[in-house]
Order: sequence, then structure tokens, then C-alpha cells
Amino acid sequence: MKKKKIMSEDPAVACSFTLFIFLILTTVLLFTGIIVAGDCLDRDKEVLLNLKSFLEEKNRVNRGRYSEWNADNSTPCQWHGISCSPEGQRVIGIDLSDNYISGEMFNSFSALTELQELDLSRNTIGGAIPDDLNRCSSLVYLNLSHNILEGELNLTGLNSLEKLDLSMNRIHGEIKVNFPAICRRLIVANLSTNNFTGRMDSCFDECWNLQYLDLSSNDFVGNIWNGFARLVAYSVSENFVSGTLSRSMFTSNCSLRILDISENNFQGELPGEISNCENLAILNIEGNKFIGPIPSEMGTISTLKGLFLGNNCFCRLIPESLLNLTKLTFLDLSKNNFGGEIQEIFGRFKQLRFLALDGNLYTGGIGSSGILKLPNISRLSLSCNNFSGPLPLIISQMHSLNFLMLAYNQFTGGMPPEYGNLPQLQALDLSFNRLSGSIPPALGKLSSLLWLMLANNSLSGEIPPEIGNCTSLLWLNLANNQLSGRIPPELAKIGSNATPTFESNRLRNDSMIAGSGECLAIKRWIPADYPPFSFVYTILTRKTCGHIWDRLLKGSGLFPMCTPGSMVRTLHISGYLQLSGNQFSGEIPSDIGMMRNFSMLHLGFNDFNGKLPAQIGQLPLVVLNITQNKFSGEIPAEIGNLKCLRNLDLSYNNFSGIFPTSFNNLTELTKFNISYNPLISGVIPSTGQLATFEKESYLGNPLLDVPDFIDNRTDNLPNHNQRQKKSTKLAVLVVLLALTLAF
Repeated sequence: MKKKKIMSEDPAVACSFTLFIFLILTTVLLFTGIIVAGDCLDRDKEVLLNLKSFLEEKNRVNRGRYSEWNADNSTPCQWHGISCSPEGQRVIGIDLSDNYISGEMFNSFSALTELQELDLSRNTIGGAIPDDLNRCSSLVYLNLSHNILEGELNLTGLNSLEKLDLSMNRIHGEIKVNFPAICRRLIVANLSTNNFTGRMDSCFDECWNLQYLDLSSNDFVGNIWNGFARLVAYSVSENFVSGTLSRSMFTSNCSLRILDISENNFQGELPGEISNCENLAILNIEGNKFIGPIPSEMGTISTLKGLFLGNNCFCRLIPESLLNLTKLTFLDLSKNNFGGEIQEIFGRFKQLRFLALDGNLYTGGIGSSGILKLPNISRLSLSCNNFSGPLPLIISQMHSLNFLMLAYNQFTGGMPPEYGNLPQLQALDLSFNRLSGSIPPALGKLSSLLWLMLANNSLSGEIPPEIGNCTSLLWLNLANNQLSGRIPPELAKIGSNATPTFESNRLRNDSMIAGSGECLAIKRWIPADYPPFSFVYTILTRKTCGHIWDRLLKGSGLFPMCTPGSMVRTLHISGYLQLSGNQFSGEIPSDIGMMRNFSMLHLGFNDFNGKLPAQIGQLPLVVLNITQNKFSGEIPAEIGNLKCLRNLDLSYNNFSGIFPTSFNNLTELTKFNISYNPLISGVIPSTGQLATFEKESYLGNPLLDVPDFIDNRTDNLPNHNQRQKKSTKLAVLVVLLALTLAF
């Protein structure tokens, strides 16, 4: 018996049956909402509104523009930070970067089934990356950088990714679970500045489309990845990678433009085959243990712009072939133990704009080498050598010079007045030498000067009033000399208008990977022991110092400051005046109240006398130190208006009168000393900030009534420690948020 046919052989009947089935399926899909654009978008809209509620619950005070998302708007495609498919059917992109988001990450992004781009960078999102994100299989672009994410990394489900940025977080563990799992389409991967560990030398073998890989500032170990030469940019700086660079790594088809392996444990010789990287623009291998000669073959890399070979043990001979690098603008050969005279070949690099030879053992050759006649030199760093004798007068003819760094040498004699003829000079660092004589008034002609660092010499005489003409001068350090006399009122004008200098720097295009010169300069020029500057050190790495340097030169806000009477912090470029350890005398001029761009005044260890002007309470001070002088009269109560003041030292003076109770309003205060002012009277409150300090803060004041529990205490009070930690965390957070804008 034949089986009954299910389908008729009549074509018309078959077509009708097919249409019938199609109509049934369409009806089902319409009811379930699977293919209807409006329904899909409505579900995406619902997810976004849940995201909005989640973020507003976690961020009750400072909120981003996600708060503007309106449920009454029929389409989320018009909401800020949301992008949709070309037909407007589905949400495909979310950009909530720099939106003041804190707390843990939203746990339902996978409900947006067509999501292709997600940017949550430059926030303070913490905790681990949720497993839900791993189910967003359509993601092409993921940026979670500049947050405080923790936990181990597991993104193995994101095999459509092309660009991944996880930099500046706290993610830890190994990465081999993720790579090569997500390598299929990956082009850019930035894992820098985290806490990743383990080996990475075989993780990227199958990433055939990868062009940019940044693994810097982690804790990776083992050998370098052999396949890096096929990339465009590769950085593994500031890790614990070791071994040698073999010739075979630099293949004939090397496509590298940037190679940064600085601050690791590489050793052996640098192979000449690196010249196979014909498009190389930046080579940074500083901070390793390379030995032997500098390869002469590098002279054939015509595209090379920046060559960073510092802090190694290269041979003293500089290959003549490097003179062929006509595009070379930055040459760093610092800390290579070069001794004797500066090699004459350096005076023939006419194309150089930046030359760093600091941290060597040079004793001479500054003039004979010809480096002071380089026509385009902008930054010359010769600090930390053994140079002696008078400062070279010929420097005054280097009219293109912006930065002159001669600190930590043995120069003697006076400062040449001719140095005031350098119209573009922005930094003059002659600190830690043996200079004597007076400060030349001619320095007042340096209208672009930002830094004047003359500390730890034997300079004498008074501060020339002409220095007040340096209206860009924000960082002045004259500490530990033999300077005397009064502070001229004109000095209060320094730093009053640095905008022209900052604007000229913004027009420059000198952004490069930072060498040792910038990092050393920052460590000398930003006082590590004093807030708000000290918080830079919590985030200072070899990688970040270049960005910090760039922000300083362009006047971008970096330091958290608040105006007197307010605790609301804003980010500013903040200056300091460091005059401690001299023989200054007389009264502080009331004009000091004009120095509104300064957050630190250190006038201690001098012979100042008279009253402390009340105008000092008009400054945005974080540090005020006037210890060991001869100030008298009442302490200005206006100091109590400096809500961001964290370090106040009035000790060893002759203050009298009633101790200002307004000081108890200084809730940010973590260091305080009023000791040995025996004529001060009054009562220290038994509650509030002043009660959190030990008795050492109040010694030698017999007329001052101090609570008994302070006299009996031997350890810091817990609430004082807690306040200090809280204040530190807050300041670090503000600096981190500022720094993100530089990346």
C-alpha cells in the first residue's frame, strides 16, 4: 500500500500551502514581538530606563546626562549617548564616558541583544566586570578604561571585538583565558596600568588582525612575545619581562611604528636587525640592562623621531650613522655611565630639539662638544653629572631654548645676567649646585618662565623686585640658600597670568613618549611631601609622567583646590612659593593676598617678623608653613576660612592673643603645629578637628588650655587617622579624574 503524500504535486496547491505557512509564522512573530522594529526598540528602551534607574540609585548626588533620558520620548535614539541602527530599529551603542558614574557595573547589558559599542570610560566604576557583559556577543567596541574595576578578566564570549580598552583599572590575574579566545577580529587591545600577572608571550599568536597592543604598567613576567614585529604599535613597558631580543624577532616585513619595552629586565645587545622596522618612529628601550654598542644599522631608519636609550649600559661610542636620522627630534642617552667629556658627535645632531644626557658621569665638554650651538634645541637636560666651573655664558645665545636643566652638578660662581635674554625660556633649573652671588634682576625679563628652581645653592642678597615681572612664574623654589632682606611686594605678581605661556604650548605638537628627563623633572619640580602636589606621586609611572608633564605645560587642571570659605574642589594649575631655609627678614607684604594661583607657601626657617597679614586668608592654600620665624601679634582668624588647608605649621614664633577658634572649621587638616608660641592663650575645643591632634602640636604654650585627653594620649586618635585616609583618597580620586583627560 502506498504511503499518502503530504504535499500535493499540484504547484498551485503547493504555493498556497507555503503562503499559508508563512502567514501563520508572521502572525506568531508579530504577537511575540520578535521581528517588529517598534517592539524591539521598546524593549531596548525599557532596558535603558532600567539602566537609568540603576545609575541614579548608585549616584544620588553627581549625575551625568543619563538623567535626561525621558520615558515619554517615543524613541531612545534621540537620547544623549545612545546610538541606533541606521533604520532606527535597535539600540547599538551606549556612550556614558565621563558621566560621574560610581558603584558597580550595570548587570543587564546583554538584554540589548544588538549592542555593538559600549563606552563607560573615565568614571569611577568599581567591583568586578559582571558575567553578563560576557554575553554581549555583538560587541565590536568596548571601553572600560579609567575606572577602578577589580577582579579577574573573563571576556571570552566577546569574539566579535575589534577594539578593547581596559587601561587604568585594578584588574588582576592572568590574561591567557581571554587570549586568543577573543582574537578573531581584534585590532586594538589596551590592557595597560592594571595588575595583570603571569606570562603573555604566546597569548597573541592567533591575533592576526591585531595592530595596536599596550600591556604596559602591569606585572607580567617571562619573555617578550615573538610576534610583536607584525604590529603597528607595541608597548610592554614597566613590567618584569626579561630575556634578550633575538635577531629573528625583527623580521624583514616588520611594520612597527612604535616599540616601547622600557623599564623591564632585558639584557644582552640590541640587534642591528631592528633596522628592518623601516617605519619605526619611536623606539624606547630605556631602563633595562642592554650592553654593547648602539647598532649602527639604526641610522637607516629614516622615519625615526624619538630614540630613548637611557638607563642602560651602552658603549660610549655613538655611531656616526645616527646623524643620517634627519627626522630625529628627541635623543635620550641619560644614565649610561658615560664619563669624561661630552662626545663631540652630539654637537652635530643639528635636527635635535630635545637632548637628554642627565644622570651620567660627565665632567666637561659642554662647550667643546658643540651642543650649545644646536640651532633647534628646545630642551637640554644635563642634570645629575659632575660638571664644574662657571655656568656657560654661551647658553644665553640659545634663543630656541625652552627648558634648561643643569641641577645636581658642581657649578660655581654667579648666575650670568645674560640668561635673562632667553625669550622663550619656560624652566630654569640650577638647583643643587654651588652657585653664589645674587639673583640677577635681568631674570625679570623672562616673561614665559613657569619654573625657577634655584634651591640648595649659596646664593645671597635680596630677591630682585624685577622677578615680579615674571607673570607666568608659578613654581618658585629658592630654599636653602643665604638669601636675605625683605620680600618685595612686587613678588606677589608672579604667576598672575600664565595663560599666554600655556596657550603657546597648546599650539605646539611636541607630544611624545616621555623620557627620563620629564620624569626626573617632575620629581624635582613637584614637591612630593606637600599636598596637593604629593597626590601626583600616587599615580606617577614612567608611562603617566609624560601625560602629567603635558598637562602642566598646557595649563590643564590637575590639582584639586578650593576657594577660601568653600570645600567644593575644582581642578587648577596650582603654584607654590618655597623660600624656607634662608635669612629673610621683615614683614610679609599684604600684597601676598594677590597670589590667588598658589596653594603652597613655605616661608619657614627664616627671620620674618611682625604680624602675619590677614590677606593670607584669601589664598587657596593647602599648605602654609611659617615655622621658626619671629612672627608676632595675633594669628589671623581668616586662616580658618581656608577649608582645603591640610598642612598648617605656625610653630616656634612669637604669636600672642587668643587662639582663633575658627581653626576648628579646618576639617581637612591632617598636619598641625602651633607649639612654642608661649604668649598664645585661649581654649582648644574638646571636640572637632583640633582635638584630633597629639600634644606635640601644642607643646610650649603654657597659657593655652588643652583638653586633658590630648595631654594623656600617646597614640593618634582613630578619627584623625580616618580623616587623613579619607582626605587622601578624595584627593587621589580627583587627580585620577583629571588625569584621564590626558589619555
